[in-house]
Order: sequence, then structure tokens, then C-alpha cells
Amino acid sequence: MTNIAVLGTASDAGKSIVATALCRIFRNAGIDVAPFKAQNMSNNSGVTPDGFEMGRAQIVQAQAARVAPHADMNPVLLKPNTDTGAQVVLHGRVCTDKTAREYFGDTRRWAEAAFESLERLMARHEMIVLEGAGSCAEMNLYQRDFVNFKSARRAGAAVILVADIDRGGVFAQVVGTLAVIPPEDRALVKGVIVNRFRGDKSLFEDGVKMLESMTGVPVLGVIPYFRGFTIDAEDAVPLCSVVDPKRDPSAGKIGIAAIYFPHISNFTDLSPLEQDSAVELHYLHHPRPLDAYKALVLPGSKNVRGDLEWLERMGWRKEIEAFRARGGVIVGLCGGYQMLGERIADPHGVEGAPGASAALAMLPVETVLEREKALSNSVGKLAGSSCVVSGYEIHMGRTTLAGGASPLIEVTERNGVRSEEFDGAKSEDGRVMGTYFHGFFDEPGVRAWFLRLLDSGYEPATSSAADPFELLAAHFAKNLDLDALFAIAGISVTKGSAS
Repeated sequence: MTNIAVLGTASDAGKSIVATALCRIFRNAGIDVAPFKAQNMSNNSGVTPDGFEMGRAQIVQAQAARVAPHADMNPVLLKPNTDTGAQVVLHGRVCTDKTAREYFGDTRRWAEAAFESLERLMARHEMIVLEGAGSCAEMNLYQRDFVNFKSARRAGAAVILVADIDRGGVFAQVVGTLAVIPPEDRALVKGVIVNRFRGDKSLFEDGVKMLESMTGVPVLGVIPYFRGFTIDAEDAVPLCSVVDPKRDPSAGKIGIAAIYFPHISNFTDLSPLEQDSAVELHYLHHPRPLDAYKALVLPGSKNVRGDLEWLERMGWRKEIEAFRARGGVIVGLCGGYQMLGERIADPHGVEGAPGASAALAMLPVETVLEREKALSNSVGKLAGSSCVVSGYEIHMGRTTLAGGASPLIEVTERNGVRSEEFDGAKSEDGRVMGTYFHGFFDEPGVRAWFLRLLDSGYEPATSSAADPFELLAAHFAKNLDLDALFAIAGISVTKGSAS
């Protein structure tokens, strides 16, 4: 059986979603499969069941493969905290901070650590689906890049190249990639997937033939744009999201604004709101009056004091205070929660120069950033209610409440251990609140409670009981040459069914 490496012609070509689909297709065929990405650069991370940190995309891929997420699936995680630097998370724990020049000057240490994880995964599973990073043909970085072809060679993997036809230039993407990479790596490419096709697929049949003729590599499938499944984006707010729109939210929609910080992190916390048909979510980078919105969200940040300074410099404080005076609901998530407090201190220089910053003073809480990161999968209930809340915590800050604030969540469990602690805070009138729980809006009950706070007439739409991973796998299986895919992977058709 051969491992599969999903590499892209460009960033955001859809590698993550393709790898997710293949994980479920192979799992449905009876294969013990696991995902792997040697290095992620992302501020969207999650917590494994054993309390380690890894990229959200690989957590989702593990769920598709029906295996427990493990830090070996994403051994190196870079979390940008400045324009030129990042926190390095190695094997699930914070390791160091590096500038881009320092990190990429010599990647041998990180490659060795990543390949140790890969070897352990290969020893535990029948097949690995590897995901590459960015374009696999960035020739100026090629010798230092260990995430794409070096990982594929280390795993003995067959490479499937993913191209995004929605962007245009698909011929240049595929032909150009294969033309510039070394012959030994080109020989690893066993198939091409043309991703995100819109319209009548039959109109591209001649395009498939041309690609195969020009490259000598079979096209395994043309995948229509799929709207029934979303995967947590890695690098930035997805292109399909609305950022700084000129118009107000549509009539009849619950308008929610989220401030788009320069170092925004874990913005996937807002995905459940964005996907609710009753909601219209706008990301706002530039300040504007918030009269048309029912709620304002301050999401997470990888550089809280830096983004707080940016917020002040841009003039956001005036708009936030005016929104609060009008009775708008304000929610802070992780770093955003810290900003809603009175003071944020960083005595150890965890996120920049040591010091302290006055915050927005909308909640009577204070935060101190500590060297040790808190990592947990947490469960609780909204304080004073039976509404269950679940999520995960990833934060350096320790926040204490003063008079005039009460906890938002009664925590009942952290990492499987019973707890009698509290999380977050809410104002006396209940219209300003903050929490460290990422995934706060994931629970339908919490989401309904919050949206009814904004609009008493809100009723949740009837949700489909279908497993989104099964929908995704079926969509890909319908549009892929599974016989060719299984032949590349060395899987006997008697192993099982792929869908």
C-alpha cells in the first residue's frame, strides 16, 4: 500500500479539503488511514484529546479518518505573531519564537522533528495522507522546503497535484508546476485533481485531454464546487467571507460585525454564525458606525497588545464605545476577551516587548500573560443555566475578575478531569461578555441563546442529520476515477467500498 501526498499548485488550491475527502474515502474502504502535514503556518489551532496543540485542518482530517487527533499529525506549527515572526509549536508544545529569516535560514532541525513524527505515524497506520503547503514549486525555497516533496519522498508517497480552476489559469498551474520541479520529483506525480469547477463539467472534457497530453499525467477527476461542507481555513479569513462591505446587513438578517485584527486567530470560532441562514456576518478592518449591527465580536489575536494598539490607532475605540452606549451586544473571544478588560500585562515579553497596556475597560477583569500556555478541551454550562458549552482553550493569559462582573461559564471538565472552576466574564446587564472557550458558538443551544439575545424571534433552521464527511466523500467519489486512485494507492478493490 502506498501513502498519498496531496500537493498544490498554489496556496489555497483546496489541498486541505481534498486530503479530508481522501481520508474518509480510504477509511470507508477499510483502510487504517491518518493525516499528516509536516509544517502548518496558521493561527487556527486546536487541542488534541491528550492536551497538545495542532493545526485545525489536521484535526478535521483526523475526524474524517475516524482517528484521534495527535500532535504527530502536525508536528511543526508556526503561529505568526508579527509581520516577520512566529511562535513555533513543536510536537504540540510551544518551543520558541523565530523571525522568518531565523526559521527558514536552516530548517534541518524542524524537518528532522517532523520526519520523526511521520515515522511514528507510518508505524501506527496502514496509510498516511500527507498534505503539502502552499505551492509545491516555489523554487527559491525548494531546498529548505520539507513540507512538500521532501515529505513525499520520506513517506514513499505517490503525489496527487491539486489545481484550482476557479482562479483561472489551470493549464499554467499544472504544466508550469511540472515544468520547473526536478525530474526526480516530477516522477512522483501520479495524478492531477482539478478542483472547484463551476458550471457544466462536460465543457471541460477537452481540457482534461489537453492537460493529460501536455503533461503525461492522468487527471483523476474534476471536482465541482462543493457547498455542503466547510473546513477550517488555515492562513487567513476565507476569500468567500465578507470584509469591509460597503452595504449594511440585508433586511431580515441578524447583522453581526467582527473586527478583523492584523493578527486575528481562531476566526473559525465565527464559522457557526457565518453558516447560520439567519445571520449576516461582516468582518470589519476599518472603523465605521455600527448602527446596523446587533452584535460586535472581538475575535482571538496572536498579538493581543499589538492588536489593541492597532485598534486604538485606527479609531475603533470610539465606535465600540458608541455601540455599547446604544445597547449593542459585545463578545470577546480569547484575545478579544482580554481586550475587553481593564489591563493586559506581558511581564515576560511573551508576545512582544515586556510591558502593560490599558484595555477597553468594558469588563472589570485584568489579564497577565504567562510563559506557560493553557491547553485544554473544556466542557461547562452557561452560568446559572443548564445550557451546555463545550470548546477548547489555547491561551497564555490568566484573567482575574474584579467586582461588577460575574463568570460567563461554569466549567465542569477540563481534559477529562472534573472541574469546579469558572471561565469568562459578563457585565451586570449581560450585554458584554468574554470567554476563553474557542468553539463557543459550536453548540446549537449556545448559538440559539446568543442569537435570541439579539433577536427574540430567532428560530434555528432544521439541520440535516447527514454526516458532512460522508457528504464530502460521496461528492468526491462521484467525481473521481476511484479505480485509478486506488491503483495509485496500491489498494485492492476487494478491500472494501469507498463510499
